Amino acid sequence: MKIWLDGELRDADGARVSVFDHGLTVGDGIFETVKAEHGRAFALTRHLHRLTRSARGLGLPDPDEDEVRRACDAVLAANPMPLGRLRITYTGGHSPLGSDRGEDRPTLVVALGETTRRPDTTATITVPWTRNERGALTGLKTTSYAENVVALARARQQGASEALFGNTVGQLCEGTGSNVFVVLDGELHTPPLESGCLAGITRALTVEWTGAKETDLPLDVLERAEEIFLTSTLRDVQAVTRNDGRQLGDGPGPVTAKAMRIFAERAAADPDPR
Repeated sequence: MKIWLDGELRDADGARVSVFDHGLTVGDGIFETVKAEHGRAFALTRHLHRLTRSARGLGLPDPDEDEVRRACDAVLAANPMPLGRLRITYTGGHSPLGSDRGEDRPTLVVALGETTRRPDTTATITVPWTRNERGALTGLKTTSYAENVVALARARQQGASEALFGNTVGQLCEGTGSNVFVVLDGELHTPPLESGCLAGITRALTVEWTGAKETDLPLDVLERAEEIFLTSTLRDVQAVTRNDGRQLGDGPGPVTAKAMRIFAERAAADPDPR
């Protein structure tokens, strides 16, 4: 396995980041996960634009987009596989042991791991913890992911693949690594960005391609929605057939099935939708 680290490809065993890297010591970093099929990254331009937005939100220098593209191309070429998770990580670099950043340049890591296609259906749970829609990191894809680790572990313990959060005012927000859509009276809705959810790439494409409405939704909408589905880079569109103790069906509902079909067709027609 070859990994890009600070300007060059390295063997996985030799790719080492300093123990003083700010991404390790205080979680001062951002990342993107990109789906790669047969060496081709999907929606890479959108992911790189979001990487820059996250960097600016965290106060990091703008990533060099050309360098990140070169790194992605090099890693994909060096590690051929049918379906992969391409991970771009960009941190505050070598810094003092505290919240202050050092003077070194940021660290850039690009790695690829093999994965498999997700099933068409899954189960979710809701968790008692909230997303802070007014926090300093709201809407940024940062490496500060421990909250998601805890919530996802609870979901796994209950036989689910994702945990769903409300925000501090009781509205539906997002999953640990996904956005959520619901069907009400036959219409498709998803929480707006103001709810505190991440501006997911797959979410945005699904809204554009299906005409879904961005709507403030109470968390208890999950108890009455006709259909629920998740979107993310590696899930694409995935139906939720059970949330907590509520069974929604054995397979994707009609609105979800249509969204799945539209997404698959549009993504196949344009691997880098701008």
